Amino acid sequence: MPTYSLKINQRIEAVCEAGCGVVRASIATLESGHSVALTDDLNSEETQQVLLELKTIMSVYDEH
Repeated sequence: MPTYSLKINQRIEAVCEAGCGVVRASIATLESGHSVALTDDLNSEETQQVLLELKTIMSVYDEH
């Protein structure tokens, strides 16, 4: 896992704690160019970091 700032890690953890459905919905929303509540105050680079990490996390589940 890449090293992210505390702010990014907190956002990733918060989305993941909400469950797989929320993570998948967040990925879809972010991929469509929109923000989700937990990324509203992030810049575009930080938002992309969140998106990339969420996709990486979910790839573990999608492999099975």
